[in-house]
Amino acid sequence: MRRFLSSLVLALALTFATTGARAVAPDEMLSNPALEKRARTISAELRCMVCQNESIDDLNADLAKDLRLLVRERLVAGDTDEQVLEFLVARYGEFVLLKPRLQTSTLLLWGFPIAALLAGGIAIVMAVRRRRMTPVETAPLSESEKKQLKKLFTAPRD
Repeated sequence: MRRFLSSLVLALALTFATTGARAVAPDEMLSNPALEKRARTISAELRCMVCQNESIDDLNADLAKDLRLLVRERLVAGDTDEQVLEFLVARYGEFVLLKPRLQTSTLLLWGFPIAALLAGGIAIVMAVRRRRMTPVETAPLSESEKKQLKKLFTAPRD
């Protein structure tokens, strides 16, 4: 158990040690710290279309770099964070967002995990109830089984 916990701690440490590294090159960064912070926040919400399920802020892919530059261009042009996101969603679709918005087209996406948890919980409750309600019937012992049992209980112990 101790070895397992040590391995788990090491794996988690290595995982979190690499998450701080960003792919944003110094030449991409904006000179205005407030705009750069907004760009980083927006970039963390956007999915790389090449690598998928990773934010464009974490990747060195050409498309991720292009999207990061586009975000910065829109911010320099005066767009709000929401306007930048709307522009990218209009251009690339809802898939570009790492966390899709709750709307009618994404209800299944948001509702499925909840429905699966509820269904699993209901199945567990029903299985436990069924097990409690089902009486356990045992067949009576045969005469030979009774004799063997008697021998076991009356046999001398060492």
